[in-house]
Amino acid sequence: MYKLFLDDVRDVPMVYHDLTNNDFVVVRSYEAFITFIKQNGLPAFISFDNDLGEDENGTVLPDGYAAAKWLVYESGLDLKELNFKMHSANPVASVQIQSLLDNYISFLKKG
Repeated sequence: MYKLFLDDVRDVPMVYHDLTNNDFVVVRSYEAFITFIKQNGLPAFISFDNDLGEDENGTVLPDGYAAAKWLVYESGLDLKELNFKMHSANPVASVQIQSLLDNYISFLKKG
């Protein structure tokens, strides 16, 4: 099993001081997140950033919350045992991601 680190700018040691990029698969965009999971299955752990930058025209790119929504609503994966953490500097988005995943996993475990 692998661990996935979603962040457009930071590297793993900037968030987890005792770890390196070799401890995670680092993906820099929403699209890379989805592609990697589709090809390799659900990771053992996901570390989420939310704000994933802008394109060359200044349009905000899909974010970590969009990645979490994809997991819940579109991936078709069993998320009951998903382990995750937010490392985003955006406190509102962190709560959104945490709440979405916590509530969905709780729902799955009840059913």
